[in-house]
Amino acid sequence: MRVTSALWVGAYVRRCFAAGAMAVVMRKGASEAGAIFIVVDRLDGTSDFYAPAPQAIFDDERPTDRRFERVAEGADAAAITERIARETKFDPDVWIVAVEDRDGRSFVDDI
Repeated sequence: MRVTSALWVGAYVRRCFAAGAMAVVMRKGASEAGAIFIVVDRLDGTSDFYAPAPQAIFDDERPTDRRFERVAEGADAAAITERIARETKFDPDVWIVAVEDRDGRSFVDDI
């Protein structure tokens, strides 16, 4: 059984802080199972955007892990804002977490 989105986001924010990065919840979604999106601001005018990975990539050994896919790399703020608007229009129960890290670390397993 997968942990709730609210619990995962809380732990993720603490993980970012522990590694020396700043993280904030920009949008709270459904507590139980809202999709989680991550914006990594590199503090140089560019950002990366991570979305939940497609279910097809999950393996039988770790079926409950949360995996992410980088869907935008080095994008400007306008592109990220537009992408967030599209995602929230499609599903209003999404979580958006913003991370500020000069090294561009996402602190998640990505594909």
